[in-house]
Amino acid sequence: MRGRVWAAAAVLVGAALSPVTADAAPGTPGATSAGERLIPTLGNGGYDATGYDVSFDYDPGVTTMRSSVVMTARAAQNLSSFGLDSVGQRIESVTVDGVPATFTVDPAHEKLLVTPAKTLREGRTFEVRVGYTADRARKPIPPYYDWPANVPFTWESWAETDSGFALMGQPDRAHLFFPCNDIPRDKARFTFRVTVPRDRQVAANGTLRSLSTRDGLSSYVYGTVTDIPTNVVQVAVGRFTTVEQTGPHGLPIVSHVPSTMGGFRVPPQATEQYGITDANVLPRITEAARRTPEQVRWLEDTLGLPFPFEKYGVLGVVGPYDGVALETATLSTFSAPALALPPEVQSETMVHELAHQYFGDAVSPASWDDMWLNEGHAMYYQNVFGASRGYRNLLDTMRELYQQDQSIRDQSGPPAHLTSPGGILLDTDLPGALTLFALHETVGQQTFERIERAFYLEHRDGSATTADYIATANRVSGQDLAPLLTEWLYGAKTPAMPGHPDWRK
Repeated sequence: MRGRVWAAAAVLVGAALSPVTADAAPGTPGATSAGERLIPTLGNGGYDATGYDVSFDYDPGVTTMRSSVVMTARAAQNLSSFGLDSVGQRIESVTVDGVPATFTVDPAHEKLLVTPAKTLREGRTFEVRVGYTADRARKPIPPYYDWPANVPFTWESWAETDSGFALMGQPDRAHLFFPCNDIPRDKARFTFRVTVPRDRQVAANGTLRSLSTRDGLSSYVYGTVTDIPTNVVQVAVGRFTTVEQTGPHGLPIVSHVPSTMGGFRVPPQATEQYGITDANVLPRITEAARRTPEQVRWLEDTLGLPFPFEKYGVLGVVGPYDGVALETATLSTFSAPALALPPEVQSETMVHELAHQYFGDAVSPASWDDMWLNEGHAMYYQNVFGASRGYRNLLDTMRELYQQDQSIRDQSGPPAHLTSPGGILLDTDLPGALTLFALHETVGQQTFERIERAFYLEHRDGSATTADYIATANRVSGQDLAPLLTEWLYGAKTPAMPGHPDWRK
């Protein structure tokens, strides 16, 4: 009897001292911030998103849309709960791997907090399905904006048009469209399923995988082959004409231009200055779209790199995007009336967004402090393109930009360490382009090209930091370029331009 008792005790003690199995391991909540310096509420931890499947049902009579998103992710820890960035939506249901989950909405921090029925083990792939209603009329002010209480918030993230809408998700508004991990370094593949009335068309990132029509409704399915960041997603509904072309190496070029301008009328000054009229505006927009293959070929030759995605094209929308454009992946988005401008005015902007497909979409910033890698490259190559076409003198242009640099630093800080998030989109392009030009003037054309190619190839389909770029420049050049680049990227004062002592700030 005694032996049996001790044997039983030994079994109990052994069980108590044995390591806890993965199935029984306690979980901990995932972080509800990605640690962004400029936008501290943004992003989440504890998982890596690998895919999003987004559905919208569009009804032209209302601003609300029945919607859903399925996020596929991989747990980076034993996960008891996790967050998604989400705002402006009515969340109706949440499941994890098909099992209902507990959820709460935190509008102040723009979060959807999810607690699955069981802990998600580290390394496990799981699916989160969120059913919700999106409302395109809602324009909540981001929590980090110091916006006057009595001034309407006018940023058009849901960009409404006469015949539909488009998206403007940069820098951090993709989670207004669907719950997601809205940070540029957590890239994923996307599928979009959009149902519209038969007289409307849909354009989106990636390629058209299917189109079916039933009971007066058309259902479009688009999808990407490669991972893209959330801030460059695009879904547009409207009345479009599709322009299909072939680019270098058989690259499909599929553009979507308006088939009608709706209530838009050409301003008299555009007629006087550029010869644009209500009668010729649509043909001019189509003509601009048809210049895309030539621009892709030029940039491929300049970089020595093939286009990074499975297809490309331009999207022209009437109404929103007034004066701006966005590098939505595989399908850059423009104000349609702006596309009607002469090539010497508009082509550089088209190349700017095209360059972003490499620097911004294929190689994404690891944080918003690295945004100069996007905007600096885009502005640099748009000016190189303009010089190649005789639209401008590159040296004169860089000198003009140089004279403006200090005022931007005084207002917003240096390009790799802005003083506020308000400068992310508008105050990193000029200083970033000058940084690249300073590097070019220091190492010469051939070494500069080698640095650019090496940096792109090392980080394609991922993200990169400012430190990554400096490290590549040092290694490829065989020089210590850190002092030069650090001064340009982090200095409060505009540095002297290498090779141009006559330039004065």
